[in-house]
Order: sequence, then structure tokens, then C-alpha cells
Amino acid sequence: MATSPSPMFDKILIANRGEIACRVIATCRRLGIASVAVYSDADRDARHVRLADEAVRIGPAPARESYLRGDALLAAAHATGAQAIHPGYGFLSENADFAEACSAAGIVFIGPPPAAIRAMGDKSAAKALMQRAGVPLTPGYHGDTQDPAFLREQADAIGYPVLIKASAGGGGKGMRKVEAADGFEAALAGCRREAQGAFGNAHVLVEKYVERPRHIEIQVFGDSHGNLVHLFERDCSVQRRHQKVLEEAPAPGMTGERRAAMGRAAVEAARAVGYVGAGTVEFIVSPQGEFWFMEMNTRLQVEHPVTEMITGTDLVEWQLRVAAGQPLPLRQEQLAIRGHAIEARLYAENPDNGFLPSTGVLRHLRFPDMDAHVRVDAGVDAGDAMTAHYDPMIAKLVAWGADRDDALRRLRQALDRCRLVGVSSNAGFLRRLLDTASFSQAHLDTALIEREHEALSAPAAAGDAQWMMAALALLQAAAAATAGPADPHSPWDIQDSWRMTGPAARRLWLECDGRRRLVAATPRGDRDWLLALDDAAALPAALSHEGTRLRLRLGDRQYRAEAILDGDTVHIFEAGRSQAFSLHDPVAEADQPPGQDGGLAAPMPGRIVALLAGIGVKLARGTPLLVLEAMKMEHTLQAPADGIVRSFRVREGELVAEGAALVEFEPAEMP
Repeated sequence: MATSPSPMFDKILIANRGEIACRVIATCRRLGIASVAVYSDADRDARHVRLADEAVRIGPAPARESYLRGDALLAAAHATGAQAIHPGYGFLSENADFAEACSAAGIVFIGPPPAAIRAMGDKSAAKALMQRAGVPLTPGYHGDTQDPAFLREQADAIGYPVLIKASAGGGGKGMRKVEAADGFEAALAGCRREAQGAFGNAHVLVEKYVERPRHIEIQVFGDSHGNLVHLFERDCSVQRRHQKVLEEAPAPGMTGERRAAMGRAAVEAARAVGYVGAGTVEFIVSPQGEFWFMEMNTRLQVEHPVTEMITGTDLVEWQLRVAAGQPLPLRQEQLAIRGHAIEARLYAENPDNGFLPSTGVLRHLRFPDMDAHVRVDAGVDAGDAMTAHYDPMIAKLVAWGADRDDALRRLRQALDRCRLVGVSSNAGFLRRLLDTASFSQAHLDTALIEREHEALSAPAAAGDAQWMMAALALLQAAAAATAGPADPHSPWDIQDSWRMTGPAARRLWLECDGRRRLVAATPRGDRDWLLALDDAAALPAALSHEGTRLRLRLGDRQYRAEAILDGDTVHIFEAGRSQAFSLHDPVAEADQPPGQDGGLAAPMPGRIVALLAGIGVKLARGTPLLVLEAMKMEHTLQAPADGIVRSFRVREGELVAEGAALVEFEPAEMP
């Protein structure tokens, strides 16, 4: 298993986007391999395009017209002379037809054989294969019959709660937990719609839902010489809507005996399909330690960095070497666990609004410095746009430590150092999640987020000091913007609000989290102020700053924060949280025409999947009204209050822009 030091390919095309494309490009550069990026119209100026040695346009923004077009990808490979295609994850990474098309075109597909992809791509067939191989399975129905009444009978026989899963799916798409029989049909319909849209296959399976399970997966790797190894486990239990939020390796509380048993089962699962390349065997683990095969992902996983950090490997490099026909770089006995690593997925989404994806331009973006303990895999830079066409991931933050507590401390610090302005993000939510009792004490299961709902809810309102810092930051910015060449002898160049009767107070109305407050700031020197909130008694204050970093002395207390300005809004970052304070103009508000009440607008661009409510029927607040598909997921929009839907302003299948009127809704009291 000796590793060859020579490059295995001259040029590789990366058939993906975002952080995985950037990661593959970086590995290629380190190995002296030329990289070719592909891009849609929405990604013309994306980070992976800027990093690659070459880039080729493959189509319009929708993935089905660009990144999912195998013919366009092969044409790009031929045009640039690429010898191999790395599919990343998602898109065509688990498409057996595309893998076969690459082979037929004389291009190496950097992934497993098509037969292995097919065997594991259909979850029902994969479970039958695993049963024959002796791998333990979760009780459920994995057959071909898809009649809704029959599937309902199977669910009734299994016993509720059950889990409906897209047979061809992954990433939490096409998956619903069903608590009772009366919710089965609606959940089944939603799963099938989402599965058809995401994977082109509406086939589902039904399994027993294991209460308080852990989601533990084993990284496996095989080569074309018959060698198979596992690189230990990752705990991916912390999930929201079946999508992973935090991942760590090794799994807390894992015994050596169970690790060995799960590793053997994973290797046998891979061996059963003649596996070559990187793959992940995923298991459901009960609180008692029983484990059952769930699925195998025949690709590299988003969370692979935690495995790399505890094993000292580069799994992308392993992929390239194995695809070139080289043996695995290490044998099983040469692999060992060193320390602990935790990964957090930073998304453009709004946790305070049902985690709806957020679109816009990243006007300010700064990550923590990387070193031996902290790694950032990013797919975007400051100035890039987050669109509704693709997954809303901004970056992955990974921290390594000598043990779990050390890794957790470093990840907290890494999140505290993130600075993001332009779109909503889950950074604050992730920070609170790390601090929950369940996660910090490693009491893990897939319901952790729901169980810690109170601790994860929006943080307390901004304190007085934050309002004052925001006001002073805005005043300083305004003064800097209007300052010209200063004449120290001219009263016109002194910006201290001086009046004949003494310094005048600057009164600023600010808004934050739906709250509006008045800050009166009276200068008393270069750094000293008198500050009053909401016409209360003024307090002496002093503000010093170094770049964007502020220090406010208010009475006997001092506060430190960082202020990032974005137009008339200032973002205050302090102690692991951020808040946006906007300058409010009461005069401008008075000039605005009255708004239209009773409407429901699209929170993001997307496609109308289903209209759920009846016209003219009284509905309770929270009743589902319609389903909007955006960023590859379905989002159910609900009644904002008790009331009546007077009309829908959209049709099923219609594409809508952000802010488009969807529903004419009239609030009304329920009987």
C-alpha cells in the first residue's frame, strides 16, 4: 500500500460548486493537478470559479439545466482535456448513469463503480442486500409496492411513530416522521413531491421510528486492489428536519467493542457491493447501543473534515489516488484516532423565521483565522450572492482539540469570531446550540434540538449598552463621511454639535428586533459623551475604537464589541451574538403610503408546489396555507392569524419572486 508521490492526473474537472468544489481545487493545487471549474449563470463569479485554473459555463441557473446535465459536463471535460471528473456531493455524485457515461467517454469518474451506486442508491434494494450480508436492519417495509393504502397498512402494522423516506434520497429531503395514522397520507404526499423534485424518483420506504436514536456513521474506503478500511465513526445526531447541523468524531461514549462491531458491519456492507472509493455507512443507534443499517452514501460526505482531522488524512487526495488505480495509502492497523473534532454548518437562513433560507449579497464576511486547531471550508467570499437556486451553505467551521471539551471550546471561539452581514445566518443559533446542556454534556440524539427548544430560542433583547454603542457608531460614521479637510481654527470644521447655548444632543431613533428606542447623545470632547435612552437621565460615557472594535465605558462598567456598518444599519457583534440596529427616520415613515394588510408574501424566490387551504373557510393561526419549494426544500407557509383565505394570487407550479403576493388573507375571530 505504498503511496506514489507522482501526480495521478494532469487535469481534473470538478462537476460541482460551493465549498466542496473549492476543497477539491485546493487539493488538486497541492498535488500539482490542474483544475477545471464548471458554473451556471448564477455562479459566473462564484468563488470556485475564481479559484480554478479554468472554468466552463454549462447552462442557466436552475440545476436541472446546468449542474445536473451530464452531457454538458462531459462536453466541458472533453473541451478542456480533463482526464477525470470529481462529482463532489449532491447533484450527479450518486448517479450511476452519469458514472457509466464518463466511462464510455473515456473519462475517469472519481467515485465508486456504477453497480455499487445502483445497489446503494435504491434504499429498498440496499436494505435487502444488507439483510443477505448479515448487516442488522431497522424494522420496516422496503419493498416495491407503492400504493398509498398498502403503505398505510404497512405503517399501521409497524406501529407509530414511523418514518417515511425517499428510496433514492439523502440529506433529509423526502423524509417525514409520522406520529399517528391520521397524518400518514399528507406526509406521504409531501415526501413524494419532495423526492420527485430532488431526485426524480418518488419511491419511498417506511420504517419504524426509533425513539431518541443517535445517528452514527462509519467512513469507509476501498480501492481496486480489494483493500477495504474504515476510518472510524462520526456522530451526526444533532439534526434539524433530518439535516445534520453539528457533526463530531469520534462519537462520544463509543466503546472500543462497539466501534469494532460497527466498523466490521460497515466494511461488510461495502464489500457486499464491491465498493471502491469513499463511502459512508450510516446507522441508527438506540439508547441501549443496538445499531441498525440505515443507508450508504456512495460519495464523500459534507462532514468528512472531522474524520480527516482525527486521522490526519486527506480524503480527497485518497479519492484521486484510488481513482488513478493506486492502492489505499494506509492499512487498517495504521489508522488511529487522535483527539476530537466538531463541525458546525454555517447556513444563510433565519432561525427566528422557521429557518427559511436567506438570499442576498454577503456585504461583509470574515471567518476566524485558520491554524492547526481551526479549519474553515467556505464556498463564498465577501461580495458573493446567496441565491435561491442552490443549497444555502456558507461554510463549515471545524475545530480540533486534544479532547471533546477542548474542541468544543475552540469551536465556540471560532463562531464568536465570524462576522457576516448581508443575509441572515444561523451563527447565533449554532453558538447557543453548543452551549446547551445536552450538547455540552454529550447527551446526544436526533431530537436534541427539539428538546432544547427553550435554550435555543431567540436571545434576550439588546441591553442599554448595545443601543448606545450602536448610536455612537452611527454618529461616528456620519461624521467621518461628511468630514473634509479640517481647519483647526475654523468653527465650521468642528463637528461637536456646539451651539451658542452649549453642545446640542443628537437624537437618534433606532430599531432592533422590532423594538424602537430613542438615544440622545451629547458630545463633551473627543471621546466623552452624555448618553440618554428614551429620555431617561443622561449618563457619562466614553467611547474608544480601533478600526471596527469598540470599547464603551458607561459609568463604572466597560463593554467591548465590534461594529460593522451597512448603510443606515450597524451590526454589533459581542460575546457570541450579533444584533442589527437600524436608523429610523420618523419623517420618512410619515411620507410613506399606508401598507396593504391581510396579505401573505413570498419570503424567498421559489416555486408553488401545493395550495392547501380552502377559500372562504375560517382557519386557525398556524394552519398550513401553501407549500413553497426553494433551495431544494419544501417550506410550508402558515396562516399568520385566525382568519379566512379570500383568494390565492398564485397557481400550483408557478415561479414567484421574493416579496410576491401569495394569499389574500382576512383576519377574523374563530367561533
